[in-house]
Amino acid sequence: MDVNLIDGTYELFRHFYAVPAAQDVNGREIGAVRAVLRSVLSMIEHGATHIGVATDHVVESFRNDLYAGYKTSAGVPPALLSQFPVLEEALEAMGVMVWPMVEYEADDALASAAAKAARDDNVRQVIICTPDKDLGQCVRGTRVVQLDRRRGLLRDEAAVEAKFGVKPQSIPDYLAVLGDSADGFPGIPGWGEKAAAATLSRYRHLENIPRSWREWHPSIGNARRLATSLFDSWDDALLFRRLATLRLDVPVFESVDELRWKGPRPSFEGQCRVIGSPDLLDRANATATNALVQTA
Repeated sequence: MDVNLIDGTYELFRHFYAVPAAQDVNGREIGAVRAVLRSVLSMIEHGATHIGVATDHVVESFRNDLYAGYKTSAGVPPALLSQFPVLEEALEAMGVMVWPMVEYEADDALASAAAKAARDDNVRQVIICTPDKDLGQCVRGTRVVQLDRRRGLLRDEAAVEAKFGVKPQSIPDYLAVLGDSADGFPGIPGWGEKAAAATLSRYRHLENIPRSWREWHPSIGNARRLATSLFDSWDDALLFRRLATLRLDVPVFESVDELRWKGPRPSFEGQCRVIGSPDLLDRANATATNALVQTA
């Protein structure tokens, strides 16, 4: 079996800016919710059997306690934020496993689920459905891969290394020195993509980088300037790496079998009626019926 892990936060953001606004019978904005539900159901219709969706139920997480500049919900349109609980409830009613994150982030849930699913010998491949570069650290060989569904790009370990210039295990170190504007930390002054890739492709982790720039490999340019900047900002570099390192201990499931889609719950009918999408119920019921016939 394959396990599909979906970044629900990314999907909701993406569809919010791509589809027209729409309101449900109660006047709530649900345009993006309907689009995400259709997208997830389409995956199931095309053969996905084991699915989990992680969302940021609130944008803030434990990382905000570690670094004051870390991303918050400030500036996010209220019409987008209000759709997260609606999406979570609708997905659960559709029969999909959902992890709404409060203390942790959706990325932590995806990382934890990917690591746990990969330990199951019955799982052929774990597919993390998001283009988020943070999740590149979870990729392992061709067993745990990353899929950008919008662009149709599947990225295994070789592809992660080709894109960033470092192996997946070095992605947190890479982001620590480079910074991540989406997450709100700046990185180390003077470090760019080429410097980060050249240094960390050789030394893998921050602790392995020689303190003396004279000991750096000659292929790394501007070693003196980079070393001075890094070690003058050493505590910041370690903090930024901690921010960029995804947690693997988020409670997600006991068994991969919990991720098997078995059809919509009875409450899905009411959900579809409220959001004005009876076609979703028809499609979900038809897909569930077909699945039963195929396994009979």
